[in-house]
Amino acid sequence: MKKTMILAATFFLMVNATAQNVHFGIKAGLNASSLNYEGNSDMQSKIGFNAGLLAHIHTGNEFWGFQPEVYYSSEGAKSKSNSNESTDLGYINVPVLIQYMFNNGFRLEAGPQVGFLMSGKRKVNSSSTDFKDNLKGAVFSIPAGLSYLTTTGLGFDARYNFGVSNINKSTSGSKIRSNVFQFDIFYQFSGPKVRK
Repeated sequence: MKKTMILAATFFLMVNATAQNVHFGIKAGLNASSLNYEGNSDMQSKIGFNAGLLAHIHTGNEFWGFQPEVYYSSEGAKSKSNSNESTDLGYINVPVLIQYMFNNGFRLEAGPQVGFLMSGKRKVNSSSTDFKDNLKGAVFSIPAGLSYLTTTGLGFDARYNFGVSNINKSTSGSKIRSNVFQFDIFYQFSGPKVRK
């Protein structure tokens, strides 16, 4: 909880200096996540969810902006050989997206993201084992995607988070990278509704 409060405070401090050009928003959607285990092909995608806050910030150039976010993300993978076995991970993710904005409401976006591990469990049937201590507390990834903002403030976002960091804390164990496809619906608060 303390870590979450610090992240939320950091998020709002980041945008405070340019508040006149900020459009705050909320977002939520579905994840299709996978874990790339080095030398292990038994894992397949797992469906999860994400939800959080965003701040779309205009720059001096009408076509460029950036968007810091703070959101919870349910990630992990399932076993191909045993449908009742899964790895469940929970992260608080903090991306800072650079966006190129078209006049028709579309935006191209990419940037760095830091994820803070909140939970890590392995489940087999109804049995659950906590293995959070075996995983790194902070990991790095690169999200890239496309979003669309309507004139009402409602928007749609599709992105892929490329896992860069090895999430396995053990230096002798297999390297594990988390990759996530996300589809979100968001609502951007502003005065007059604009596509940018």
